[in-house]
Amino acid sequence: MTSTSYENDFYAWTQEQANLLRTGKIHQIDWQNIAEEIEDMGRSEKRQLESRLELLVMHLLKWQFQPNLRSRSWQLTIKEQRLRLEKLFQENPSLKSSLDNALEKIYPLATLSAEKETGLSSFSETCPYTLAEILSPEFLPCKRWCRFPRDSSEG
Repeated sequence: MTSTSYENDFYAWTQEQANLLRTGKIHQIDWQNIAEEIEDMGRSEKRQLESRLELLVMHLLKWQFQPNLRSRSWQLTIKEQRLRLEKLFQENPSLKSSLDNALEKIYPLATLSAEKETGLSSFSETCPYTLAEILSPEFLPCKRWCRFPRDSSEG
């Protein structure tokens, strides 16, 4: 039995559990709650994948369907989310196997967000972009696709 309650003082509980693990006092460890926390950490990484993918797809939809309102801000958001997804995959390579399912799950949310921001409601029921396109640093949806405009600083 541990002396610090998981429910009453989570921080103190985490410190106590870490100390018990480091000192090898495995008979005192709160295995049930530790297992639950480890699963929650994994779910958190998956939620991050879904959140970033949703934001990225929403901005791709806005880019495609509002060509007259395209902005540097949208372009940078698209680039940022791709870079953050790439970093997430480097740190958690097994998340790549969740991409198809994640895209299917987030696409309705991405279209809802795009509808709220654009006032448009003509988005397809299925994602018009492939995962390869979504993740490609060069892809921008125009008629079929176009490349990012070069930054003026690139020469």
